[in-house]
Amino acid sequence: MRKPLQSLYYQTQWKIILLLFAGLIGTLSVFYTDYMVKKIKMEEEKTAKLWAESLQQEFKTTNSDFLIFLGDVLREHTSVPAILLDQDGMILGTKGLDSTKTFNSSEKNKYFDPDYFKEQLSLMKAHGRPFEIDLEKGKKNYVFYKESALLTELKYFPYIQLSVICVFLLVSYFAFNRSRRTQQNQVWVGMAKETAHQLGTPISALYAWMDHLHDKYTDEPVLAEMENDIHRLQMITDRFSKIGSTPVLEKHDVLDVIEAYILYFKVRVSKKINFKIEGDHVNALLSVPLFEWVIENICKNAINAMRSEGNIDILIATQKNKVTIDIRDTGTGIPKFKWETIFQPGYTTRKRGWGLGLSLTRRIIDGYHKGDIFVKESEVGKGTTFRIILQAA
Repeated sequence: MRKPLQSLYYQTQWKIILLLFAGLIGTLSVFYTDYMVKKIKMEEEKTAKLWAESLQQEFKTTNSDFLIFLGDVLREHTSVPAILLDQDGMILGTKGLDSTKTFNSSEKNKYFDPDYFKEQLSLMKAHGRPFEIDLEKGKKNYVFYKESALLTELKYFPYIQLSVICVFLLVSYFAFNRSRRTQQNQVWVGMAKETAHQLGTPISALYAWMDHLHDKYTDEPVLAEMENDIHRLQMITDRFSKIGSTPVLEKHDVLDVIEAYILYFKVRVSKKINFKIEGDHVNALLSVPLFEWVIENICKNAINAMRSEGNIDILIATQKNKVTIDIRDTGTGIPKFKWETIFQPGYTTRKRGWGLGLSLTRRIIDGYHKGDIFVKESEVGKGTTFRIILQAA
């Protein structure tokens, strides 16, 4: 496994570990909170039952000291909302409810806001069976209750905690990706600038040798091709020098640029590769050296996929102020689950490949030309179509 792929593999591992860790925290939180909820629920049930029994004892006892004690009990245990009803459904008492909606000393009717009581009673009835008490002989009374506000909030706590963890993971993920992209950018720029610098000296020497050969062998046709290749080296140097810098975009006819490049390119690949270029003459803002690099990378990948025998069709069209360039080959095709993976740095299917071509291609189109590139369609065993979208000029 190559180092770029190893790096990608370890990064994926760390992401999985972070997700598993977050899932573990969330799961433990949910289970522990559920345990606490059940425990508090039992305590609140005891509290509601104690309140009901205290009401019953208060009504029946005549011992003044015991009455004071019961009064303290009734006042202390108010956290659990409860309503006392008689057997006819009339409200005899409440606790733990909103006092502004349950009691008003200035009104003849002690209890008001019937909609509020109806709502609260409905919630309490849904919560469970009431406690039955006997305040008067032969008459049954009922204490309905529901969970306290604290218990309700506690139920939602793990989900809030999970949300916070998810937000934290998302922020960490984007920060990590941004940091990684920044590091990648620095590596790209440093490598490109150094490559351009290293190529400068031998290219200058080659130009000098070409001048010497032209003086000595003026009629040799091979010199023209040699000169073309030296110009090609100069163009590659120019491409690398532009990486990391803001390229100068100029208006060019996309069809003319592609035709000119393919004319140069096709004499340097297998004669069994057939090129076909069709489409409209439409202008776009291009950095020609970088754009030609994109076409070269896609065509080279297509040639490798076709094992140096097949067809490459290029179609240029316009759609709503957009220029679309479809490059279709008759190669081995790409499985759909790899349509995005092929653009990642380090991904390659070739033994001697570095896996940088398509990554660099997307960088040039997205970053420098503000366009888009993706796999439009592909079928294993039949071929692939890449689509490039640029803004028309």
